[in-house]
Amino acid sequence: MTDWLVGLMESFGAPGAGLAIALENLFPPLPSEVILPLAGFTSSRGEMDLLTVLAWTTAGSVLGALALYWVGALLGRERTLALAARIPLLKISDIDKTEAWFLKHGRKTVFFGRMIPIFRSLISIPAGVERMPLAAFTLLTTAGSLIWNTIFVLTGYVLGENWSLVEAYVGMGTNVVIALVLLAVLVFVGVRVAERHQGRHASRR
Repeated sequence: MTDWLVGLMESFGAPGAGLAIALENLFPPLPSEVILPLAGFTSSRGEMDLLTVLAWTTAGSVLGALALYWVGALLGRERTLALAARIPLLKISDIDKTEAWFLKHGRKTVFFGRMIPIFRSLISIPAGVERMPLAAFTLLTTAGSLIWNTIFVLTGYVLGENWSLVEAYVGMGTNVVIALVLLAVLVFVGVRVAERHQGRHASRR
């Protein structure tokens, strides 16, 4: 991974870092926690201009997010509901509640979601499904991405040869997010199974 990123930046410079971040939005296994500090470290060696790196990586973040936004927009609400209806234990009312929540808090979710591992990419899809105004989505995504990218690029710039330490610490945070998501899924499934059991028990009376 690191060798590929180094090669990309050596070949294309700051635009290469932007391309890597755009791909990271589409393929989350490509970690921004590696790409951004490495770009910062490369800048500290004078091989890329720091401000140019920030501009290109933020542009890459926005382009990747817009691609996923249009995936959500093309999918649309009706198709989302149709897919949800096929998922065991998931109710249409769950989608309605999620939709209502997103319509109320969508702008904050898009902005802060750009700074949360895993959700950084995924948040663009419901924004597209709900057809959040494109200008607002782009502005909020740009602002959130610029903050996230600046923190990690500058950290890599300051750490220099030790830039890889960022991945280790952020990796722990990512694991916490994954654990919380899994816990939420388990709770959701448990509640749904209990509701079904109670419904069947009541129908027998």
